[in-house]
Amino acid sequence: MSQLVDRTLTALRTEHDTLAGLTRTLTDDQLAAPSGAAEWTVAQVLSHLGSGAEIGRAPIARAAGETVAAEDNQTIWARWDASAPRAQAEGFLEHNARWLETVEALTPEQRSSLTVDLGFLPEPVPLVTALGMRLSEVANHSWDVRVAFDSGAGVAADSAAVLVDLLTGPVGFMLSFLAKPAELAKPVSVAVPGGALVIDDAVTLVEDLEAPSATFTGPAEAFVRLLSGRLKTPYDHGVRVEGEVTLDELRRVFPGF
Repeated sequence: MSQLVDRTLTALRTEHDTLAGLTRTLTDDQLAAPSGAAEWTVAQVLSHLGSGAEIGRAPIARAAGETVAAEDNQTIWARWDASAPRAQAEGFLEHNARWLETVEALTPEQRSSLTVDLGFLPEPVPLVTALGMRLSEVANHSWDVRVAFDSGAGVAADSAAVLVDLLTGPVGFMLSFLAKPAELAKPVSVAVPGGALVIDDAVTLVEDLEAPSATFTGPAEAFVRLLSGRLKTPYDHGVRVEGEVTLDELRRVFPGF
């Protein structure tokens, strides 16, 4: 598990460096442009990531022994929402960098043993779970920003590979929040990059499965975007689903966030 923590941290650092590099070049008009997230501008996506970093850093820092003043989430969101687009972008750069500095400073022992009370789950979770949830958020919303200026953009390949491994393990429970399995008339299993997606009363991602009833053909990054509702036309270049379910049916199962 410690290797998965390290891989997740590496992916998060790369995501930040890539998105921060782009953010620093954006004009005011580009910050106001539509993003890949429905009804959000580029600046609003950056605001979402920045406020998430501000909120998410506190429980990790507390778990590591730092004293952090409590602030209501609603107050934080209201402050970010009231900020101008340029301030939202600069706030993302500041707070996401600070979040990374906090987690990168954790010792090897803390990385393997720390549990984090995120406040919205029934109990504290291992650090790898908190990091995996953050990577899912960052990787998909980074795509939202980048696709605004490059229609051929994809989720970073390294992030996609790590997310597939996380979803077969410590963050697999997220699929229950992302999916609507009742959209399908019957259970299916789909071979996907790095594993197989099983859809019946619930949705699970397993490492291997004999004789799946359908096959998803496309890169891991496209599969990750499917799960988050981002594998839409015209951003589904070359992806095919063959067998007992169609790509459009899978899109209905994963409407996105």
